[in-house]
Amino acid sequence: MRASRLSSAAVALTSALILSACGGRAADSTVLRESFDSGDTFSRTVDGRPGDACEAARRTLLSQGYAIARSDDAQVEGNKNFQPREDDHEQLVLRISCAPRGSQTLVFVSAVQDRYALKKSPTSASVGVGALGSVSLPFGSNDDSLVKVASSTVTDAEFYRRFFQRLEQYLPAAAGKSAPSPSPSPSPSPAAAPEPAPAVTDQG
Repeated sequence: MRASRLSSAAVALTSALILSACGGRAADSTVLRESFDSGDTFSRTVDGRPGDACEAARRTLLSQGYAIARSDDAQVEGNKNFQPREDDHEQLVLRISCAPRGSQTLVFVSAVQDRYALKKSPTSASVGVGALGSVSLPFGSNDDSLVKVASSTVTDAEFYRRFFQRLEQYLPAAAGKSAPSPSPSPSPSPAAAPEPAPAVTDQG
C-alpha cells in the first residue's frame, strides 16, 4: 500500500515537472516576445507618390552595391553578399514596400540576414582494374555546396535610420510641393519726353 502511494506521488511529481518545463519553453518563445509596438523602426512617411519613393529606394540600394532582384512602383527587393570568413557566407536581403498615405507615401523596409556554411562533399573516382571491374578510390573533385545555417531579421534601429536618411536624398526635390510662382517684375516707368529746344530767331 505504501509502495503504491509512493508510486502515485512520483507520477504526479513527474507530470508537474513536465508541465512546468513545457510552460517555461512556451514563455520563452520568440513569438510571445513579439511586441508589435508603435515604433517607426521599419517605416517612414515621405513626400511624393509611391512610385517616386520606390524609385528612391531602388537607387539607394544600387548606391550601396546591392543587386536588384525586383523593382516596380509598389515594391523593391535587393540583396548583397558578404564573406566574413573563408567558409562562411552571408547575404543581406532588403525588401521595401511603398503604400499611398493621402498625398504622401508610407515606406516599409525589412532586412533579413541569411548565413551559409560551406559543406564539403568529396566525390570518389572509379578506376577500372582488369577483371576486378571498377574500384572507387577516395580522390577526385570536391562537390562543395552552401547550406543555410541561420536566418534572422535585422532589428538595429540605426541601420534603418541610415537607410531612410539615404533614401530621402534620392526623392524628387519638389515631390508633393508646387514651387512658388515668381512675382512679376515691375514694368519700367516711361522716360520723360525731352523738352523742345528754344526757337532761334533771325536778327539779321
